[in-house]
Amino acid sequence: MAFRSREMFKKIVRKVGEEKLAPGVRESLKKCLPDSKIVMGRAKRGIYAGRHIQFGNQVSEDGGNKTRRNWKPNVQEKRLFSYILDRHIRVKVTTHALRCIDKAGGIDEYLLKTPYQKMDTDMGLFWKAKIEKMYEELGEMDVVFFSPEDEAKFEQGFKDLKLAERAARRETRRKNYTSSGKQKQIEEGKPDASDDRPGSASDEEGTIDHTLKHMVANT
Repeated sequence: MAFRSREMFKKIVRKVGEEKLAPGVRESLKKCLPDSKIVMGRAKRGIYAGRHIQFGNQVSEDGGNKTRRNWKPNVQEKRLFSYILDRHIRVKVTTHALRCIDKAGGIDEYLLKTPYQKMDTDMGLFWKAKIEKMYEELGEMDVVFFSPEDEAKFEQGFKDLKLAERAARRETRRKNYTSSGKQKQIEEGKPDASDDRPGSASDEEGTIDHTLKHMVANT
């Protein structure tokens, strides 16, 4: 259910009658009612930003007949990136909560800026407490700042490392391509192109055979 406590109080007073209530009963009745929303069960497992089931009447066009109905919030399952956790969080959120998160600048900023009394779901309170604790620990850590010259050296080192990795990958692909081409020629039974070059091993073998035959003929 998604009734607020004041709506429940008004409903009770309307049924009992305000004139029948004693002076002290009204205040005691307010204390018995919860201060926060009574939200539906699935809202406790997501971030809804105050959007829950709404109740009202469906009015017909012809006779104006009223029929009770409800409106459920538009709930989506999204992967939101958290910078402090350095990973994505899969959570169920409403479209209104998504707009609030975008306006705040991210899921971390939204949880930090939203007060506890407005986080009416168990998951929202859990993530808010966890991220606040992590940011508090991060604030207590010692931070070292580098000079602009050192930052330029680090950036240049990263660029050189990327170029070296690209060159190594390019060389590996070239070797794999040439080895695969030779293997294909061997399987097809074609002679290697390197054997046709002058001065290759096959030419040397033919010259030796011709010399031996000439020596045998002269003897």
